[in-house]
Amino acid sequence: MIEWKTSNQAIDYQDAVELMEKRVEQIHQGKASELIWFLEHPSIYTAGSSAEDNELMNPNGLPVYNTGRGGKYTYHGPGQRIIYLMLDLKDRGKDLRKFVATIEDWVIASLREIGIVAEKKEGRIGIWTVNNRQKELKIAAIGIRVRKWVTYHGVSINISPDLDYYKGIIACGIREYGVTSFKDLGFNISSIDIDNILKRKFYDFF
Repeated sequence: MIEWKTSNQAIDYQDAVELMEKRVEQIHQGKASELIWFLEHPSIYTAGSSAEDNELMNPNGLPVYNTGRGGKYTYHGPGQRIIYLMLDLKDRGKDLRKFVATIEDWVIASLREIGIVAEKKEGRIGIWTVNNRQKELKIAAIGIRVRKWVTYHGVSINISPDLDYYKGIIACGIREYGVTSFKDLGFNISSIDIDNILKRKFYDFF
């Protein structure tokens, strides 16, 4: 059985990482169920394992956390839905690449439920869509870490964050493309709405 957890208050990033690491070890030892956690962080930047110093251009006075997840720099903050996935890949084929691709398919299908057409792009991690000017923009980012074949970290989906914070970094190391949100695209969707869709679509893919 998977436990589904929703935090209604913003969670400190370090506290979230400590909880995830503890839960990962418990899952590995068979002492706890898998966990999918919906939450939000206060405004921060995080640097993944392949982040480069020149990709942090202006931290805007925000905390910057180095993290062991895959990927580069990203922003987290109010108006963004974080989904942390603590799942045991020993029971899911021990295929990390397939796991990430399945996450992408799950998010794409969930966005389609609210009318946002999104897709994967070759060589670009994350989920992409186009605005009314036909400009390609990222709407969801993915960064996964695995310990003893149990995953943690996960997905961030932009509902209504302050997109100006992305100007302080080269988001996900990609200079040529920008970032968007539900609000920026004209969709008025709450975090609860997208949570419910993600929960409903999850078992179509996992």
